[in-house]
Amino acid sequence: MTTTLAVANQKGGVAKTTSVASLGAALVELGHSVLLVDLDPQACLTFSLGIDPEDLETSVHHVLTRGVDAADVIISTEDGVALLPATIELARAEADLLTRTGREHVVKGVIEDLGDTYDWVILDCPPSLGVLTVAALTAADGVLVPLQCETLSHRGVGQLLDTVHDVRRFTNRDLEVWGVLPTLYDGRTNHARTVLDTISETYDLEVVEPPIPKTIKFAEAPAAGRSILATSRNSKGAKAYREAAANLVLRSQRPRSRQTTKR
Repeated sequence: MTTTLAVANQKGGVAKTTSVASLGAALVELGHSVLLVDLDPQACLTFSLGIDPEDLETSVHHVLTRGVDAADVIISTEDGVALLPATIELARAEADLLTRTGREHVVKGVIEDLGDTYDWVILDCPPSLGVLTVAALTAADGVLVPLQCETLSHRGVGQLLDTVHDVRRFTNRDLEVWGVLPTLYDGRTNHARTVLDTISETYDLEVVEPPIPKTIKFAEAPAAGRSILATSRNSKGAKAYREAAANLVLRSQRPRSRQTTKR
């Protein structure tokens, strides 16, 4: 069966899109078929995987708002993942969907229509808690929260968990919080180590290991249109994402259990 994972944090600059691309490529290396869905109007994931959004005639916007078949829009990438790409048109989707009955279920419907084509569907949520993020959480089995290892990055996580609580209550009672993925980690600083040590206690959440190190290699990868697993295979960052992906596979194999969210 397909495992659908939403990667969400309304704060920008936490390596959310980098994590989606890298985890997707790592899962492919492990032998899984993977679809990445770009739900961010900035289309950073699409660009990072070597696709120029301005060259696209159809995108996830047309799938969500006009009923275009997702299978006709999905693109194969050099990293081996399939991509449902985004363009700036997606910025209109919030308004287009706002008055639509059942708008929270539009992403879920798209994934259901694909059947079991993919082992994994990973949703790159926009940096907000609007309609598209709620629709992604409604479609997901789990949510992963990339979190920069700095104190200020914690602001807003409580709001995200409140949104998860509401989604569980109204549209997806089986949604599980898989935990936080520490990103941009600099183990040389006491501050980063302290933040990492307190994440689990602060939010009562699991920490997906290992922490993803801070490295310039991540900035170089999007320029090549590939993930870091292709551009710098033996770097610490690539190795960390491979290990994190393996741990997510183990996490997906746990028995499902309904959770309660602390507010």
